Amino acid sequence: MKPVAIFGGTFDPVHLGHLRAAWEAAEYLDADVRMMPARVPPHRPPTRASAAQREALLRAALEGQDRLHIDTRELLREGPSYSVDTLRDLRAELGAQRSLVLLVGADAFAGLDRWDRWKQLFELAHIGVLTRPGLRSEHSAALREAVEPRRIEDCERLRGAPQGFVIDVPVTALDISASAIRAQLAAGRVPRYLLPEALLRDPALLNVYRD
Repeated sequence: MKPVAIFGGTFDPVHLGHLRAAWEAAEYLDADVRMMPARVPPHRPPTRASAAQREALLRAALEGQDRLHIDTRELLREGPSYSVDTLRDLRAELGAQRSLVLLVGADAFAGLDRWDRWKQLFELAHIGVLTRPGLRSEHSAALREAVEPRRIEDCERLRGAPQGFVIDVPVTALDISASAIRAQLAAGRVPRYLLPEALLRDPALLNVYRD
């Protein structure tokens, strides 16, 4: 059975950088990837688009393929979207033996030891670090101590265990900024080749960023 991988974010709006990273992770790990929009991100300012609007954007972006899926459980849960709570919920759903992977960007991973109940993450899932060529991040001593014994390079080992490993997942460096896209839309410009074509074909989906 394929691993289930979780790729979370605000997706405000979802763009090609998000989709390309999720697709490459799906192929590299041979996993089913669930893209999971956060309701209330704990460490970010409020989103411009509402939960319902961001869900509609993501559903439109994912139409026509069967490797990436949307998971709305964080949108339906009240309060901050803590990863440990989401993984606990998923683990109860998937059972104790299914391989579960939390996909995290390298920059975010460097601050993992500041996440809520961060050490419990390893008890619930593997961590897949989305790594771009040439990127090097500094890690705290506490994070290095927790991570180094868990590092692997073999995807087969990850698929054969339910949780506990850390693996680098190489992804293409696409330096696309959601805030820059919002600024372009607000200025009346068209961010073509930054957003999925499905979003550009239906201008109503992006009206929230033009007001």
